[in-house]
Amino acid sequence: MSEQEKTEHLSPSAAPQKEIPAEVIGSETILQGKQEVLIRHGETTYRLRITQNGKLILCK
Repeated sequence: MSEQEKTEHLSPSAAPQKEIPAEVIGSETILQGKQEVLIRHGETTYRLRITQNGKLILCK
């Protein structure tokens, strides 16, 4: 049996899902000129900030 035939016989939930590529958003868009922003995810708030070396750090 070929690979295509095997795939055709799989149930929809067992068939491989196509992964949607992640959207790229520039840090300038998120930070809007600030050095840090707070991001709420569910019940948790995270702090995204620019370090003195110009890198990003995300903390709980």
